[in-house]
Amino acid sequence: MTLRLTVSDDVRAIAPGFTHVAVEANGLTNGPSSDGSSALLDEAARRLVNRLDGRAPHEDPGMAAWREAYTAFGAKPSRTRNSAEALARRALADGGLPRINVLVDVYNAISVAHLIPVGGEDTDRIAGGMRLVRATGQEPFVTVAGGEEIVEHPEPGEVVWCDDEGVTCRRWNWRQGVRTRLTEDSVNALFLLEGMGPAAGGEAATAAAELAESLEKLSPGARITVHDPR
Repeated sequence: MTLRLTVSDDVRAIAPGFTHVAVEANGLTNGPSSDGSSALLDEAARRLVNRLDGRAPHEDPGMAAWREAYTAFGAKPSRTRNSAEALARRALADGGLPRINVLVDVYNAISVAHLIPVGGEDTDRIAGGMRLVRATGQEPFVTVAGGEEIVEHPEPGEVVWCDDEGVTCRRWNWRQGVRTRLTEDSVNALFLLEGMGPAAGGEAATAAAELAESLEKLSPGARITVHDPR
């Protein structure tokens, strides 16, 4: 893997059932949401309804496992939901899923269809490798409030993804920072599919294969590598 990913022992200790699959993609074509990316989101919402079969998203076994993991590091899972549960709730609401840009739409569609957290990072903006750790509370996290960029800090012990410059995603996969997010100018990306529980590896691998297929269709000629679950 071009970009080194590590998970600390402290994180493994509170969530031994955690697994992740990385998809590296280079030479992507991004832009405003398109008819194609919008159709993927609509189809993902339909698949989610069939999957849940009348249940609420948090009643899914995978989402229940994520709630346990969030509780283990001190987060309140009903207040700061993992990204997949939050997206699923939006997919089921009247307003539906947001349209951001093609690449974000694609990975959001995969997240909703498979009900697993999926994130995307612009690898040209990542400093060094990425690490999943429990925060000291001193790491900088760049976000936006009131239309302006501000710097926050995670709570001590919070599980965060970070690189050499600071936090890239808070509370595991709850909120992504603006520094490394995928924009319409992004051409190289790392997608992280995260699972929790006994069946997590297989589900994440299946979702990663579907993500790669969608990326190839929307970005012909892109170089895409799907890594094994870890």
